[in-house]
Amino acid sequence: MGAFDYISSFCSYTYSNAKTKRKPLQTVEIKVKMDCDGCERRLRNVVRRMKGVKSVEVNRKQSRLTVNGHVDPNKVLKRVKSTGKKAEFWPYIPQHMVYYPFAPGMYDKRAPAGHIRNPTQAFPAANTPGENYVSLFSDDNVHGACSIM
Repeated sequence: MGAFDYISSFCSYTYSNAKTKRKPLQTVEIKVKMDCDGCERRLRNVVRRMKGVKSVEVNRKQSRLTVNGHVDPNKVLKRVKSTGKKAEFWPYIPQHMVYYPFAPGMYDKRAPAGHIRNPTQAFPAANTPGENYVSLFSDDNVHGACSIM
């Protein structure tokens, strides 16, 4: 707070430096089926006209639309659906980012190569016997195995 702002706070006429609140810069990924160049161009143009959009990337092979900017994800999804295309938020994540990728219901045959469905519960239960053995014989617990032997 500068000296001018401090002094002007005592005057009857105050200078207001109120900035409009902008949404944070974020990336929105949407899965939308695109058949041809026309579909791709129409989606790109519709989303590019939105206020706050910085960049739009379209990957027709993965059926993926990526929007970067100061936008609301729900408004972007609504705008994409207004073109008549079936759209949803991107439901896949890279396989190497999941702690336990072999949980039931994670694989989807429509997922791009190297991706799996975003898991709601990616971690195994802590009381499973396999997990207890792994934590027993770890580098952090060097004396734990000796107490059993």
